[in-house]
Amino acid sequence: MTNKILIIGLGAGDLDQLPLGVYKKLKQEKNLYLRTKEHPVVAELEKEGLQFQSFDDVYEKHDQFSDVYEEITEILLAEAEKAPVTYGVPGHPLIAERTVQLLLERGPKRDTEIEIGGGQSFLDAMFQSLTIDPIEGFQLLDGTALSKEDLLLKSHTIIGQVYDAFVASEVKLTLMEKLPDDYEVYIVTAAGSSEEVIKKVPLFELDREMELSNLTSVYVPPVENEQILYKDFLKLRGIISELRGPNGCPWDKKQTHQTLKKYLIEESYELLEAIDNDDIDHMIEELGDVLLQVMLHAQIGEDEGYFTIDDVIEGLSAKMVRRHPHVFGDKTAENEAEVLKNWQEIKEQEKGGAVKSMLEGAGKGLPNLLKAYELQKEAAKVGFDWKTVAPILDKVKEEIEELFEEINGNGIQEDIQLEYGDLLFALVNFARHYDINPEEALNKANRKFMRRFAYIEQKAAENGRSVDDYTLDELDAFWEEAKTQGL
Repeated sequence: MTNKILIIGLGAGDLDQLPLGVYKKLKQEKNLYLRTKEHPVVAELEKEGLQFQSFDDVYEKHDQFSDVYEEITEILLAEAEKAPVTYGVPGHPLIAERTVQLLLERGPKRDTEIEIGGGQSFLDAMFQSLTIDPIEGFQLLDGTALSKEDLLLKSHTIIGQVYDAFVASEVKLTLMEKLPDDYEVYIVTAAGSSEEVIKKVPLFELDREMELSNLTSVYVPPVENEQILYKDFLKLRGIISELRGPNGCPWDKKQTHQTLKKYLIEESYELLEAIDNDDIDHMIEELGDVLLQVMLHAQIGEDEGYFTIDDVIEGLSAKMVRRHPHVFGDKTAENEAEVLKNWQEIKEQEKGGAVKSMLEGAGKGLPNLLKAYELQKEAAKVGFDWKTVAPILDKVKEEIEELFEEINGNGIQEDIQLEYGDLLFALVNFARHYDINPEEALNKANRKFMRRFAYIEQKAAENGRSVDDYTLDELDAFWEEAKTQGL
């Protein structure tokens, strides 16, 4: 004989809201279990002689709700093996009831029939009490597992399972990541019943105003203030789309992938400078400028019908999961070297072995100084590299001599340029052996030059003269002063 568990909902309020069919089932049941007895219906039915067992003591045993739900599920399945069981839960069995979902999942595997016997959810009462129309956009979220990524700020949001001040505190902190501290929300208890209480509070007071109740939810009204939505990615996407739209900005509308290239390079270097200066405020600003370039390129792709930002994000997400099997799969990587080895192997598999040269794609899209660094690093992986620095220095000297020979010889500009390129390539190799990033080194040299030249300009201004009024020796003296001052 198949075991059986009948699950019925106790509704969202008092006995007057309980459907007649559910009332009759409760009165007739001899083997009745309740997730909790803390419910107005239960208190009234107890006066009519209702007999039941509750799981309130299970809540006291565990620190995590997941452990509570696990134990309740297993107890019910075990009891169903002895005799048919009726299980009563607040509200409707299929709305915000984790134990019900566990029973539906495990029942068939344990030869146990799970029947949903009806009930009334708290949602209808909430819509009525708050006078909101869910067709405008509505979401129901679990307060015990709330994430800021779940929040749709332009929708009506009801957060259930806000049992106590602790859960309310977690809900408050999550909401405050997206909303102002004084944003007004509503605490709704026993909606639609004679004991209904609706309290409007600023968000920062949410956990101070909560009462212990299984019938309490939090309602977050849709955000109408545009500035509050500035943290929302969809809002950013809308702004970029409008800038490129028919009534948008003339400059933004005329941009192409090609015309934007220089701005991406500029913004990237400004971000690097903010990082070097450990300037958090400017890092935020410059990261935003880099993101703007990504969004503009994606919007151009969408306008031309080739791709959207969704395609960009999907490709990136898939690549990160695919290339980190030690995080998202069953591979292991004990250190950084193993991570890089796995990454390279997966990268080669993705290309299907069609790569003609191991240097193909190395440093792709990088400035040539960094590309030289990456080319040398790839070649070194197969032993094409000097083991010590001495021969590299000899190579640098050799390239300097060849450059001077070319300058003092036929003086052909193209040949001089080639020899100069060889010298730079040798210097990059030298930097690599000392673990020096050539781009960062040159960046620091540029900034040092700018500081010292600014000092020269300052000294000239103090004397009421222009820089070009000074001789080179005089300017060099100012330069040496700047060096002694640590500039």
